[in-house]
Amino acid sequence: MYYMGVDLGGTNIAAGIVSDRGEIVLKSTVKTPEVASPEKIALVIAELCFEIIRGAGLCAEDISAVGVCVPGSVLPEEGIVEVCVNLGFRNVPFGHLLEARLGKAVKLVNDANAAALAEYAAGAGRGCQSLVMLTLGTGIGGGIVINNRIYSGVNHAAGEMGHIVIHQGGEECKCGRRGCFEAYASATALKRLTRDKMKENPDSVMWSLAGSLDSVGGGTAFEAAARNDKAAMQVISQYTAYLASGITSIVNIFQPEVLCIGGGLSGEGETLLSPVREILDREDFARNSKKRTRLVTAMLGNDAGIIGAAMLPLYDI
Repeated sequence: MYYMGVDLGGTNIAAGIVSDRGEIVLKSTVKTPEVASPEKIALVIAELCFEIIRGAGLCAEDISAVGVCVPGSVLPEEGIVEVCVNLGFRNVPFGHLLEARLGKAVKLVNDANAAALAEYAAGAGRGCQSLVMLTLGTGIGGGIVINNRIYSGVNHAAGEMGHIVIHQGGEECKCGRRGCFEAYASATALKRLTRDKMKENPDSVMWSLAGSLDSVGGGTAFEAAARNDKAAMQVISQYTAYLASGITSIVNIFQPEVLCIGGGLSGEGETLLSPVREILDREDFARNSKKRTRLVTAMLGNDAGIIGAAMLPLYDI
């Protein structure tokens, strides 16, 4: 039996047929309609799903169920998207809109939770019993999976680990608090650190790599550090210290079997994780335990949303 996974974003809609082992059979992407009603978006998704089914040489009866991940808060049991700012959704019965067009049961899930489930079931955490995933991007997303279940809290809002405070009274965060993990360890925060250091060091290699402050990317400091640029090395040292501060607190709370890092910055691999792991080895409350959390890079990349959404029916969500 196969499952359909849909990753609904503000810019693109990606969908794919997924096996019960988490393998994508066929996938495709379309642009998300601009300023469209929920009904219009549901119709676009349905058309995309049927197109993929035909392309795979399958029929609708071969698809057991459909999972959809959304960049916002959802009420899975009711099939409702509570809030999705990127799409302008508020209390939309989106699951029901899709069921009417697809003729299939539809499950909704937050996109970060879908990515965590994908890594747990078919990626970096395959075979483990507990996994926490952090996604380092514009902000910090998070998902928690324990014993085949996404942990989403009493109101399905759990996992917002970017908003634990690591610096009381520190940088202002978009959530309204100050000193949040996200304000110090997201890719956005890394770019800010990089620009600040460039201003202090006009001879830094980072200038020649970025060209200007406006063109600084998440990888600018890493690339310059690889060329032995001292200012860039200071950026990386500061950034990984912030990242390790939040990760250590998360490990101390959950002690998961696996903590995996996704998002664009995860492409730096061990250059990113090795210094974080060194701090974790010093500061983890359970640092002397025989069983320790494994800190690893996520494996599934941009496919995680599709895979996690598709595999929802296979887990007791």
